[in-house]
Amino acid sequence: MKALLVVFTLLEIALLAGVLVYYLVAIARSLRRTAVLLGKVSFGVRAIETQCGAIGPSVGRINERLAAISAALTALTGLAQNRASGAHRAG
Repeated sequence: MKALLVVFTLLEIALLAGVLVYYLVAIARSLRRTAVLLGKVSFGVRAIETQCGAIGPSVGRINERLAAISAALTALTGLAQNRASGAHRAG
């Protein structure tokens, strides 16, 4: 009887080890697929970064031009207000 219990215990340990190995291999396979997909995503992000690299300096130039336009419009607004108040006084 004792020998039968030992055999069942060893069989149970082997079955448990087999199940653990099976699931660990499945997890490793899933992690490998995830690593491949993350590599592709990383490559895509680097490509986007390269393509968008020219945007930064262009935005700086656009902002400088917009600041100049804003200053000119402020001056024009002042002139228009002066003319409008002068025409209002004359009328």
